[in-house]
Amino acid sequence: MAAANRPLRVGIIGAGGIARDANVPAYRALGDQVELVAVADIVAAAAERMLQEQGFQRAYTSYEEMLAQEDLDCVSVCTPNKLHAPAAIAALRAGVHVFVVKPPALTADEARDMRAEAARSGRVLTVGFPTRFSAEAQAAKRYVDAGGLGEIYTGRITALRRRGIPSWGVFTSKELQGGGPLIDIGVHALDTALYLMGFPEPASVLGATHTHLGNRPPGPAPWGAWDWRRYDVEDVCNALVTFRNGASLLVETSFIQNIEVMEEFNVRLSGTRAGLRLRPFAVFGEENGTLVDSQAAWLPKGKSYHDLIANFVRAVRGEEPAVCTPDQAVVVQRIIDAIYRSAATGGGVEA
Repeated sequence: MAAANRPLRVGIIGAGGIARDANVPAYRALGDQVELVAVADIVAAAAERMLQEQGFQRAYTSYEEMLAQEDLDCVSVCTPNKLHAPAAIAALRAGVHVFVVKPPALTADEARDMRAEAARSGRVLTVGFPTRFSAEAQAAKRYVDAGGLGEIYTGRITALRRRGIPSWGVFTSKELQGGGPLIDIGVHALDTALYLMGFPEPASVLGATHTHLGNRPPGPAPWGAWDWRRYDVEDVCNALVTFRNGASLLVETSFIQNIEVMEEFNVRLSGTRAGLRLRPFAVFGEENGTLVDSQAAWLPKGKSYHDLIANFVRAVRGEEPAVCTPDQAVVVQRIIDAIYRSAATGGGVEA
């Protein structure tokens, strides 16, 4: 546990957009609770730019060297998915607490290895799922925890883009990311649904993926033209997930699909007493013999990523538990793995 009377010494592994635009601002919002010490990136110019622009003290081109040279309390792992597990495990072995951006890892086995190392080292390991901290998700959680939905037995998650293939980074590389929209944006909706459902034990998965548009020369591209010649992830992923408690969840996610909306992100859950929709937040039920829809008149406007990092820092200090646990990360990764495995085999698989 870090000393309570001094700032936590923070390192960043990976100097890309998610570090620059989300992690570093969230740490900075904590003021003198943290000290931004070092950044590591295999691209020297990226690490140096982060050092100069964000006020880090030292920059490295190797996270192994950074971990060996610096006396850090915690790190954020902000690399492509392929490096999540190696970097996180190396930091945990060095006695450093770890925040890793979503998804937890490239595979479920890697997520299990990360969980095991966190248990062995006694260090905090948490995953970047900021949607849990949104005002809508927290309102939904209060309803669920109070029994307002009754037994949740089915749901549907959507993370859809009509023309939303990232034209930057490595999001279209299966080798580095593990997949496309499912593991990139669908994972947020999946985690949020599981969080609200109480993380039931997965049973089976039937999934399908489709690639017909991303691997050909782009037409209209609101996010800029992507490298279609190197595009080897799915355009669309659909799945049905069943759980040991009898519940089921429909999954729909896409980078590029001919649909009527440019973008949609939502979680819908149905229970024996009522159902809910995350965005805009609403509850659907029956009262006094009448079907009733209830919508929030007001929800606070927060910064969910800031709240996520603040929870990590408090967990490192021993002030509260981390909201996103290694056990939950393994469940999320198991389902993602099973969906891709089912899509590859063309049949249902155990999760």
